[in-house]
Amino acid sequence: MVGTNNDITVLDRSPLFDDLIKDIAPPCNFVLQGHRYNMGYYLSNGIYPQYATLIQTISEPSSIKEKLFARYQEAVRKDVERAFGVLQSRWKIVKGPARIWNARDLGKIMKTCIILHNMIIESEHGQGINPESWQPHGDERVEDIHLEHDYTFLVSTMINRMKQVQDKRVHKNLKIDLINHLWDLYRAQEAI
Repeated sequence: MVGTNNDITVLDRSPLFDDLIKDIAPPCNFVLQGHRYNMGYYLSNGIYPQYATLIQTISEPSSIKEKLFARYQEAVRKDVERAFGVLQSRWKIVKGPARIWNARDLGKIMKTCIILHNMIIESEHGQGINPESWQPHGDERVEDIHLEHDYTFLVSTMINRMKQVQDKRVHKNLKIDLINHLWDLYRAQEAI
């Protein structure tokens, strides 16, 4: 499959899961079908590994629930790809080759382009954000940064977190819970 090795190589070298592995990512806790999850997830295509943080479509769905899930997963993933296409058409720096940039700079470039895009959209629709009126949500707060670390603890934490990110059992359970959750939403909407 064209691009497969490139996509997997990019994932292996990506800082995408670095904050999760270092246990410094913002919390992302949710309950789905009565099960607790403590990491967010990304929609991906079938070439990526079955990590707890990557959810692929079902290539050959056999039940109506699986067909519904596949349809929704693919539609949302295509929306994300379309949004990326919008960013590429607006800012050529996003579209061009990235070999000369390091991962941290690429992340900053992408975040900047996304923020600028959102600001343009808000401006076009007259929905500007007033920074003076911003209030944190719930228990959201900025915590102090402590630079002293017990590196023995840090290494063991990183190893455990890497195992959690790559946990195929959690991946399977999350996918089943997502399938059932979408089915429940679909059935509830159908009843209205």
